[in-house]
Amino acid sequence: MSGNNMVEFRWHGRGGQGAKTACMFLAEAAFNSGKDVQGFPEYGPERMGAPITAYNRISDSVCKVHSNIYDPDYVVVVDETLLKTVNVTKGIKPGGALIINTHRTADEIREQLKGVYDGRVCTVDAEKISVETLGKYFPNTPMLAAAVKVSKVIEEEQFIRDMEESFRNKFPTKPHLVEGNMNALKRTLKEFDAQ
Repeated sequence: MSGNNMVEFRWHGRGGQGAKTACMFLAEAAFNSGKDVQGFPEYGPERMGAPITAYNRISDSVCKVHSNIYDPDYVVVVDETLLKTVNVTKGIKPGGALIINTHRTADEIREQLKGVYDGRVCTVDAEKISVETLGKYFPNTPMLAAAVKVSKVIEEEQFIRDMEESFRNKFPTKPHLVEGNMNALKRTLKEFDAQ
């Protein structure tokens, strides 16, 4: 962790996968738990499928830093194909973690990284969880839950309560999406081994 108990996240995904949305939900949930927060995307060619990056800073006190995050505590990779094209491990602090959406094991991911990163790797099959709980591939909800579980930046019970309210606000006329997203969060928190 950085000074002031600050925790920094960097999100990697592709346009349309919801990495930016998950980043903003994390900021909202942390704010509701009394933290000072920042959540922002790095804008580039915002087209469907293009790589995107988003960031969170979560702190117990007022955060006066307003820049991109170069040395994150946690990196969340919503699309594992980015491992081939983006240096997702760049700058991860010692004691941090790489959290990846994949059906593969942490050891298999480490092998793919060929020694460029020897820190903690956490894997979650966000595709399987989202398809089974939402009926479609929306990896951002399971990845959000995985980020909270690994980082412990928000107490899980409070996170569940806050996210239910957030989903109700986001989908006021679609209760099935509220239920599906909540099931995806709860299942990830229950089944995901933060290693």
